[in-house]
Amino acid sequence: MKLKQRVVLLAILLVIFIFTKVFLIDNLDTSAANREDQRAFHRMMGSLRVELDPRLEHTLQSPWEIAAQWVVPREVYPEETPELGAVMHAMTTKRIIKADVGYKGTQLKALLILEGGQKVVFKPKRYARDYVVEGEPYAGYDRHNAEVAAFHLDRILGFRRAPLVVGRFVNLRTEIKPVATEQLLGTFMTVGNNTCFYGKCYYCRETEPACADGDVMEGSVTLWLPDVWPLQKHRHPWGRTYREGKLARWEYDESYCDAVKKTSPYDSGPRLLDIIDTAIFDYLIGNADRHHYESFQDDEGASMLILLDNAKSFGNPALDERSILAPLYQCCIIRVSTWNRLNYLKNGVLKSALKTAMSHDPISPVLSNPHLDALDQRLLSILATVKQCTDQFGPDVVLVEDRMTLSHL
Repeated sequence: MKLKQRVVLLAILLVIFIFTKVFLIDNLDTSAANREDQRAFHRMMGSLRVELDPRLEHTLQSPWEIAAQWVVPREVYPEETPELGAVMHAMTTKRIIKADVGYKGTQLKALLILEGGQKVVFKPKRYARDYVVEGEPYAGYDRHNAEVAAFHLDRILGFRRAPLVVGRFVNLRTEIKPVATEQLLGTFMTVGNNTCFYGKCYYCRETEPACADGDVMEGSVTLWLPDVWPLQKHRHPWGRTYREGKLARWEYDESYCDAVKKTSPYDSGPRLLDIIDTAIFDYLIGNADRHHYESFQDDEGASMLILLDNAKSFGNPALDERSILAPLYQCCIIRVSTWNRLNYLKNGVLKSALKTAMSHDPISPVLSNPHLDALDQRLLSILATVKQCTDQFGPDVVLVEDRMTLSHL
């Protein structure tokens, strides 16, 4: 064989090799990733029901120690949590040893210390399940049941970035008042035959207390993250101005995402994709109030965006606030794993899964049927938005493979 023919043959073989590498091996890798996504989805669906059972597998540890060990930079709790029911049972039954006004913020809440020294945030019931909050998408009081529903949606989406939340009934007269600080106790009052309190916060008013049914108040308790994981607060790049007539830049600048991509920590690492995930999460629950967000401190953009404070959600099932999705439709990128999970949840699966996941909560039914129906409808809008992006830019640009390695050592 002549030298020229050998060179041509080698060139052909090289092209075949490259073609195999790019189109065959890479596709095999993608298929393997997709298969793992499908397996993860089935595992999640198999563990939807969380029965509140006091039994612990690790009897030498308290439920609080177990939950604290779950936390890592990219997860609040692991995929497989056989003791989740025991931890949530403790959250809803352990004796309250101290009650104080909530940490600073705009909405009424109380900070409780449970037996064993665990801090939880208690948010009281303000609305009936079928009450519709009119007005702006961020209007109204916090919704305690929204915190419960958002936690279970976080599980279903496979994010695992929301602190544990469970419903709880507390007797204000026998459980709270005897252990309340003077600051909290000073906000208690009686309205008719009901015990009420109005707490301390930016919008807390004596004229707008939260009232129990008699002495018993329904609410939600959110597990405080371990003190060894201090939080850092960030302004959300797609935050609203909350001022009438004044738009944020993202509301009028079509190239806004390009500017965000040049700014730390969105110029590298997983943070921008976390913002996209959060936009999807917030759109599903109707939360247009994420003006700030938290991550773990000194993370340089590597840790997750933590899904805290989801109570401004599930206010109006008839309102689909599309602007919540701005990070998605302006950046036109989404994690492959998130895209796969959303597709597995269509055709009514999402509504059914969330209803099942919440069925054992003490305050069940957590959501009214119109809110559950709205989830399925909003999911279709998200899928359609991604389809528009892929039609415009191609799936190779829009679908981003970004699977973070997690460690629970």
